[in-house]
Amino acid sequence: MEIERKYLITEIPPDLPIQKTRSIEQGYLCTSPVVRIRRDDDDYILTYKSSGLMVREEYNLPLTREAYEHLKAKADGRIIEKVRHVIPLAGTGLFIELDVFGGDLAPLMLAEVEFPTEEMARAFQPPAWFGEDVTFSPLYHNSTLSRI
Repeated sequence: MEIERKYLITEIPPDLPIQKTRSIEQGYLCTSPVVRIRRDDDDYILTYKSSGLMVREEYNLPLTREAYEHLKAKADGRIIEKVRHVIPLAGTGLFIELDVFGGDLAPLMLAEVEFPTEEMARAFQPPAWFGEDVTFSPLYHNSTLSRI
């Protein structure tokens, strides 16, 4: 189960305690339901996501690089490129995943926070540098971004 909130970001604070940075490329074989392929640095993953906005099922299966490249050629729409910065959210045990999109989606930036429970997600108070809450807007799902 994936429980997350998502926010637009207009400016990245200069002093963020970035813990890890990864290069991600992903494409969609289907958007309803979501079937995604992803290269995350040197890892390759096939993902299924159910419908939903803040809460949805998610299943991940490993792929080989060769299988990823084969399926990438079959992706619908654009291949999304982004850099993901992982930032601990002070005092919570949670992490911010800050995605900085490249290619024709630049300068889009989105921050996601995943939660262990719906209650925590609903009670979440975002940092001041987070912009508009787009959790309940399907326009900011990567599967939608792959098609616009």
